[in-house]
Amino acid sequence: MRIVADTGAIVALIDRSDRHHEVLRNLFVSDPSAWVLPWSILPEVDYIVAKHLGRRIETMFVSDLADGTWWIEWGVAADLSRARELVTKHESLELGLVDATVMAVAERLGAGAIATLDVRDFGAVELAGSPALLPRDL
Repeated sequence: MRIVADTGAIVALIDRSDRHHEVLRNLFVSDPSAWVLPWSILPEVDYIVAKHLGRRIETMFVSDLADGTWWIEWGVAADLSRARELVTKHESLELGLVDATVMAVAERLGAGAIATLDVRDFGAVELAGSPALLPRDL
């Protein structure tokens, strides 16, 4: 099963003190190659990790990205068009570029799940393929 990751899930996976860390770590360890990081989450993850966990952990994350530990999905033009549709259709949610592109990438790849802690937004949007929201739907 392909799992497209949102910012919060990756931060929780990195941060051992996060209450969701263990369940996300178990999911990741069971099949690391299933996880996809959309390009749009990278600056957010980097910023949050540097600010809250420190430069050493941030450097380790960047090293993992450069070493190919993560599958980075750089996207296609259609992802931005779909993101615009989602932002417009769900204006009251104030999705923003990051959440909307995560959703667009999950739809395009036919992901079985989205790893996210943002259940309010991701749970309110009906996506093609109806991906599960992890860890909520475990």
